[in-house]
Amino acid sequence: MKLVWLLAILILSCSVLTAQDGFYLGFDRNDYPGDANLATLGRTFSYAGYWLNHPPGEKTNTWTGHRTAVESAGLGFLVLFNGRLYAELKSIAHATKVGKSDAEAAAVAAGREGFPAGTIIFLDQEQGGRMLPEQKAYIYAWVDGVTAAGFRAGIYCSGVPAADNGNVVTAEDIRANAGPRQISYWAINDACPPAPGCAFPDHPPSPAQSGVSFAEVWQFSQSPRRKDVAARCTNYSRDGNCYAPGTGQAQQLYIDVNTAASPDPSHGRSR
Repeated sequence: MKLVWLLAILILSCSVLTAQDGFYLGFDRNDYPGDANLATLGRTFSYAGYWLNHPPGEKTNTWTGHRTAVESAGLGFLVLFNGRLYAELKSIAHATKVGKSDAEAAAVAAGREGFPAGTIIFLDQEQGGRMLPEQKAYIYAWVDGVTAAGFRAGIYCSGVPAADNGNVVTAEDIRANAGPRQISYWAINDACPPAPGCAFPDHPPSPAQSGVSFAEVWQFSQSPRRKDVAARCTNYSRDGNCYAPGTGQAQQLYIDVNTAASPDPSHGRSR
């Protein structure tokens, strides 16, 4: 009987350890990978980035209308909304107005795609360093608007110290000026180290290893490899991209790779 109790305690301890220390790989990319590739991607990844509007540099959004297919493939979500660049923000008042308008557009798109209330929508903040007043006005107006619409707000932003800007880390700068706002952070740091490069470890690292201790998601690999940041990363393909296991250059399924503490970081699956 004593042996049985010891085994039960050991099993329970292992279960708790897995729940606390388990992290999950995910991918994101600008272009929808196609329904036929979801099963292959699902063998490695637990969740997918899902754009609500045009991704950076794109004229269309090919993810629109594919939420059900992604969820049916067993994947969770990182829901993304592409934000504005500094050049698009004419003043603090204008930035605030645009932030509110974009928040409304993000909420409408999320509802139209079938994401439930409470889903975390990540604002894609492409520019790094210390945020200027107009950028902060836009970000916080967007966060407030998304929250008021019944969703939760997140920020995708740099976790790399900006060498030309006093080593400011964008995620820390945004958080320090956010006041009481509840914001989830998805940090990008593809420098090796701490990033493993284009890798798909069986035991993914914690988002906190990105250098942003409060990050809930860490993007540690980008396609193509950023030569100015990820120059020490040597395990990318010869063309500079990171390809999902089971695919190759012929399919052009290059991806960005992420780690998170949840298999559904945006909590976007059907309730």
